[in-house]
Formats: sequence, C-alpha cells, structure tokens
Amino acid sequence: MHKEKFWRRPQAMLLAAALALGIGGACIAADQLGSQHPTLDLKVATSDAAPSRLGFAPVVKKVLPEVVSVSSTMVSKAPAGNEQMPDDPLFQQFFGGNGNRQFQAPREQREKALGSGVIMTPDGYLLTNNHVVDGATDVRVTLSDKREFKAKVVGTDPKSDIAVLKIDATNLPNITIANSANVQVGDYALAIGNPFGVGQTVTMGIVSATGRSHLGIEDYENFIQTDAPINPGNSGGALVNDRGELIGINTAILSHGSEGNQGIGFAIPSDEARSVMRQIVANGKVTRAYLGIVPQDVTPAMAKAFGDADLHGALVGDVSPNSPAQKSGLETGDIVLSVNGKPVADSNDLRMTISQMAPDTSVKLQVLRNGSEREFAVKLAELPTTEAAAVHPGRNGSHNSVLSGVSVETLDADTAKQLGLPASSLGVVVTNVNPASAAADAGLKRGDVIQQVNRKPVGNTSDFETAVGNSKEDSTLLLVNRHGSTLFLAV
Repeated sequence: MHKEKFWRRPQAMLLAAALALGIGGACIAADQLGSQHPTLDLKVATSDAAPSRLGFAPVVKKVLPEVVSVSSTMVSKAPAGNEQMPDDPLFQQFFGGNGNRQFQAPREQREKALGSGVIMTPDGYLLTNNHVVDGATDVRVTLSDKREFKAKVVGTDPKSDIAVLKIDATNLPNITIANSANVQVGDYALAIGNPFGVGQTVTMGIVSATGRSHLGIEDYENFIQTDAPINPGNSGGALVNDRGELIGINTAILSHGSEGNQGIGFAIPSDEARSVMRQIVANGKVTRAYLGIVPQDVTPAMAKAFGDADLHGALVGDVSPNSPAQKSGLETGDIVLSVNGKPVADSNDLRMTISQMAPDTSVKLQVLRNGSEREFAVKLAELPTTEAAAVHPGRNGSHNSVLSGVSVETLDADTAKQLGLPASSLGVVVTNVNPASAAADAGLKRGDVIQQVNRKPVGNTSDFETAVGNSKEDSTLLLVNRHGSTLFLAV
C-alpha cells in the first residue's frame, strides 16, 4: 500500500515590534546586536575544485554505469468481467437459474516485477536473479544513462537463482569480476541496485559471513552475507568490494514480518555466478555432476557416537541405487573427509564441490569407514533432471535419557508398504515420540523406521530393546529410514 508523503516547510516568525520599526530603527538594532556579539569570521570555499575524497565516491562513479534496472512483465489469468452463463444443464445444476445468470470469466492480467542486473560483457550479456524474470513474457533493461532495451532471456538456473540476459548493444561498461574465494569477513561491501524502484542506489556495509547455507532459499547455497542494506528491487544487483569489483549477485534478505532490510542480506558468490553464466551462454543450460548420496553434517553428538569428537566431513546418510557412489563401493555410514585432497567441511561443502564439477569427471574421495581411512575412485555422472531430495533432520541434541519417550513396533510387510518401503524391509517403526523427549529434539518422527542402533542392525522390537540396553554412552546413533531415504540421528 502506498502512503502519501507530506512535506513540511519551516514557518517564518514575524515580530510585531520589528514591523513597527522603520528601516533606521532596524539598522540601530542590528548595530546594537553587533556590539554585543562579535562578527562571525566564517571561512567559505571560493574554489570549485572537488574536495579530498576519503569515501567511495570514485569507486561508485565507476560502478554505477555497470549496474542496470530490470523490469519484467508476466501475463496471468484472473477472473474479471461478467458474461452470460452458457445454456448448459451442467451449469444449471451448479448455478441454478435459466442460463441468464452472470459469471466471472477469466481474462489476462499483466503483473510487473522490478529488479536489478549487472553488465558482464561489453556486447550486452547481463546477470540477474532467476526470480526476477521467472515466467516473464517481456523483460526490459534500463541503463544508468536512461536508455531502455528489450532483453532476451538466454537461460536460467533456478537451482542457483541465476539468469543470463542479452541486450542488443555494444561498447557497454562491464564490471570487473573479483575472485570471491578471497572474500573475507570484515571486508567492505557496497550493494548497488534499484530498491523499491526508486532508482540507482548505493548502500555500504561489510561482509558479515561467507559460506552461508542451510537457509532453504536455493538448492545450492554458498552465500556471502552482508549488512549492506538490501531491499526489494536489489535482487540481481551487484555486491562489490572497495575497489568496485564484483564479489556477488544480491539475491535475498532475512526478513521477519517486514519487507525491508534488517541488516542480513545474501549474495551469490561471483565465482559461482560466473561459472553458471559460462555454461548457460555455451549450452543454454547448466549441467552438474552427480555423486548419488544423501549427505549429512557430522554434528558434535554424531562425532562423539563415531568415537572422534573432532571429526569433520560429510556423513553418507543414503546411497542411491545404480549411482556413481554405489558403483564405487560407498556405503551408508561412510564419512567423506576430502575430495581430490581438499578437505570437506560439511554436507553443503561436499554438495557444492561436486556440483561445480563436470559430468564424467573422475575424483578421489578420502573416506572414513569403521575408524579406518580408505580411498575411493569415483567417476561422476550427470545430475538427473529430478534430483533426489536430501532429507534434512531436525535439530540434533545430546541428553542423558536417550530414547525414553519413544514407542516402537516391529515393522511388518503391510506397514512397510504403507510407508513406501519394500515388503522385505527390516526394523522397528516409530509409533510415538514424546515432543519433550531427547529423541524429538534430535529429529526422530512418528513413521520413521529405525534400522540400526549404534551401527548394529535391528530387525524387531527385541533387537531394538537389546541394542538400546547395551548402549553405555550418553548418546545413541540411529540409522533411520524416512520415506525411502536413510539418515543418521544422534540422540
């Protein structure tokens, strides 16, 4: 909703006594004032030369022409207008009457969206967010010099929220791209875009964090976080360093009940954006490598359950059938420590590393299995069009009373079928979880099938009770099958 702006001018105060005085009287009063208060010796600049610059004006002056405004139009169907209801018995049945009633007929409705973009090449290739142009039937780009162009959507990648546009222009000012891997927390960051459609705007902050993930914004997340104010309309704009080099494409803000900036904004790193752009321009789409596992973070509770409190890496929660991982011999419960010698910090690090590789690439994985390190050679495949969704467990915790509050029953063929599992599946199905229990805190849910307790298989309630009774630690590691995918939970 648009609020009207009210401007207030300072009111001039007129003194009745001053009006009663003549000019001479006013001069006397002024002389008397001057005798009581010395004349102010003000130094006023007489030169038109620019002052010494300690801010970012030179940087901004260079970058502004390299950032554009993007407007997109989408045509959708909406009910509007009254038309005669057809003389059809089916309509008569639902609406009654003799066919002369009025009904709403769909009509076309045009919806517009505003965003920003960055000029990447002198011949008119631009980057913006996929959500700025998604579903658009018409895309327009406005340069800083007010020239407007109709833009062609070369290609999009919804998984990273990147879109590549092309306008018919030459000799455009294009941005310099920094190596975003060198960005550090505390670096200056300038966000440039078209917030709320008010026109080109520059805001300043610092890099608040790098490698942000698990936000649920995109499928592949490795965001740069900044406190440079980012608002609606900044999407697709530039995040630059103090030299005016592109370090990210602004894409999202954290907002709790407010549409505006709250000091937490996210940008897609320039390295990732550049890689996606090259693939789209070359092939019209993005192809990613595929390992075929559901990775999980190794939480402190899990690390303790595995016997190494300092353990880091990506835990293999599930292995897809006929995937490169299965063919190479990877198993559920393995922990991927490194890829081609590069340490793996967590599940997102592994996903991002694999996704940036080309299909058919051969990689060496250093894997921890049952306390021993092993090396696996894996030839990656192409990511299927529909990737198996990773199962993300709830918040994990460690409590003294491990599985109290959990009720289970032996899994039978009928229950397995209802849960979408093979009839031959073994384990115990969770029938109830006390919301206040440690198991609920760890993410265990009703309908989960527990297949292992502390790495030992359980086939029925008797096995389950024995395994839990033999657990002498204050945390228990469960292998759970949820909707056909397995994952580990540390309770």
